[in-house]
Amino acid sequence: MKTIIAAYSGVLRGTGSNILSSLQDLFWLSKSKVEKQLQIISVLQWVLTFLIMGVACTLILMYILCTDCWAIAALYLAWLVFDWNTPKKGGRRSQWVRNWAIWRYFRDYFPIRLVKTHNLLTTRNYIFGYHPHGIMGLGAFCNFSTEATGVGQKFPGIRPYLATLAGNFRMPILRDYLMSGGICPVNRDSIDYILSKNGSGNAIIIVVGGAAESLNCTPGKNSVTLKNRKGFVKLALRHGADLVPVYSFGENEVYKQVIFEEGSWGRWVQKKFQKHIGFAPCIFHGRGLFSSNTWGLLPYSKPITTVVGEPITIPKIDNPSQKEVDFYHSIYVDSLVKLFDKYKSKFGLPETEVLEVN
Repeated sequence: MKTIIAAYSGVLRGTGSNILSSLQDLFWLSKSKVEKQLQIISVLQWVLTFLIMGVACTLILMYILCTDCWAIAALYLAWLVFDWNTPKKGGRRSQWVRNWAIWRYFRDYFPIRLVKTHNLLTTRNYIFGYHPHGIMGLGAFCNFSTEATGVGQKFPGIRPYLATLAGNFRMPILRDYLMSGGICPVNRDSIDYILSKNGSGNAIIIVVGGAAESLNCTPGKNSVTLKNRKGFVKLALRHGADLVPVYSFGENEVYKQVIFEEGSWGRWVQKKFQKHIGFAPCIFHGRGLFSSNTWGLLPYSKPITTVVGEPITIPKIDNPSQKEVDFYHSIYVDSLVKLFDKYKSKFGLPETEVLEVN
């Protein structure tokens, strides 16, 4: 028991090298098996965070309010009111959390890799368009909300902010956990603040396809929802922030999903959720916790390679016209397709593979 506690403490402190040495004292486990189990635990905790942490923490807080420990919950709620607007002002990132050893095990489970193609100037701000969404955007999280793949070393002086649903920041505890990784709400107030009042060297990562794109992600399919997604281009023009296309090869391979056809009752339900709540419920599965041959919530161990493309210089236009937005949007789409075509064969796709832009 002491050995297991020591290993778990090592994960939290970020001392990954001590974890293996502690667990190897358990004589029935080999080094490779220990590493694999730690990888599974690392991924499982994030999957559960993504799916249930917000609701679970809200229910626990409500329960504590009804017990003799109600003062603890009341103090947190008072802090929550005081701190309510922090996510809109760049959040509260923690380099300690971003460097946890658990994220390196998370990275190695797939594995996930970040590829840099061009330097980024610290005197400019950027909006990264991340494609495709996948089920959970695992590549986006690992590459830009942790230091597991070395984003800070590859792009020195650049502060990445992964943008996600604003509703996540109304959930107690979850909001603080997300902010510690540099995650911010994907709304105009938050993005305007980061790009106008937070100096230069900021990079906001927007998963452009959003919930609509997640409904069509399935292994073997490379498609993006982009034709009518132009809001991020307008934001870039208003702030003079350069656009950077990003494509994650393998993002769609880690989960299998039931795809409902357009016009079916299942797709109708998904679109209603998307319209009124902001996300679309997907019926998906990965592998089981104890075997890759069973179904479960763990993603399949498939490599994810995220390629950060060449920045597109964007002028600052306070009130861009639709014609100007369309012009730079078309440049962005062309750049994304060229990025895909240039690297597809290097990461397991045939030369004949075509990126479908919807």
